[in-house]
Amino acid sequence: MSRESLQARAIAARAQREAAHRRRHARTVARREGVRCSVDGREVVNFCSNDYLGLSQHPQVIAALRDAAGEGAGATASHLVCGHGEQHAALERELADWLQAPRALLFGSGYMANLAVLQALLGDGDLCVQDKLNHASLIDAARLGGCVFKRYPHADAEGAARQLATQAGGAALLSSDGVFSMDGDVAPLGELARVARAQQAALYIDDAHGVGVLGEAGRGSVDHAGLASDAVPLRLVTFGKALGGAGAAVIGDADLIGHLAETARPYIYTTALPPAQVAATREAVRIARTGDGLRERLNANIERLKAGAQARGLALMPSDTPIQPLLVGSDAQALAMAAALEDQGCWVAPIRPPTVPEGSARLRITLSAAHETAQVEGLLDALARARDRVMA
Repeated sequence: MSRESLQARAIAARAQREAAHRRRHARTVARREGVRCSVDGREVVNFCSNDYLGLSQHPQVIAALRDAAGEGAGATASHLVCGHGEQHAALERELADWLQAPRALLFGSGYMANLAVLQALLGDGDLCVQDKLNHASLIDAARLGGCVFKRYPHADAEGAARQLATQAGGAALLSSDGVFSMDGDVAPLGELARVARAQQAALYIDDAHGVGVLGEAGRGSVDHAGLASDAVPLRLVTFGKALGGAGAAVIGDADLIGHLAETARPYIYTTALPPAQVAATREAVRIARTGDGLRERLNANIERLKAGAQARGLALMPSDTPIQPLLVGSDAQALAMAAALEDQGCWVAPIRPPTVPEGSARLRITLSAAHETAQVEGLLDALARARDRVMA
């Protein structure tokens, strides 16, 4: 018998990625001061972070983290053993109150939460229908869940209805990102809610990039669409974007959340979040829900970038959120544009397939309430110079 070497396979795959300009490397950030940071020894302004409200370094959030450090470096066990403390219980109550839903359940990450929801609620004979551009964690969760998995064209509610109508019997779940992480557009949640109701499907929204940014008091894309919690029985919120921390929660119907708490493997079989991290997230929630001033600054930066890009002939993709992608097309050109920007002190991530569809490599520009007007204007000038250098 002759078996293939895993090392040889890995080396060959790496060579293929190299030839296609698709190697990925972790960058080392040595220091952060607001939106300024030192990356691999170079001083840059960060335009690729998801810290939309600037809360990751907010003095009150850091103080809450520091004050709770005496509770220990870790939770020491899973929630159902002995890891569920007062900080965890309080955060779940506060999230449910903020987002006007019956109950919340904490998870270590959004990826784990999406795996939990789909694997605990769906099985053989059930149907999961998703937007084609949903986050990878939702796609992986459906594939691992053992259900029938179908996808519809991006933001096409009628396409979702057609896919839901292909199977009768069993349970059905319709799932979409609220704000799409690589395009920045907002899902047609009102239309999806009507489709879900007509097809007797539960609607699950991954609102990782919407909570804190959209809606009244930052309640996210569901509130932005004018939907009550009963129209969206489950939604995901993550703490690593607008809230500036780490972790996630599933919010929604009490019976469904209770079922997850007792059966979801990514909840049962992992250690709870550190208490100090939870305390920091509680403070971030308090700031975000009263943070209209932060959202006003963020929205002003978004409008400034969009107007400046139009004036310079830079064709941003349609988006009213902090995610403002500039479509480039070629992987090599996206890498070259990002390098040219970094040479000018602006850090923007080049996004290539398979994260985005073939032929749609882009610069994923993200804005924060912490960006100053001069920094946004500097980015616009740098983008125009990089385009003229690379695309000429």
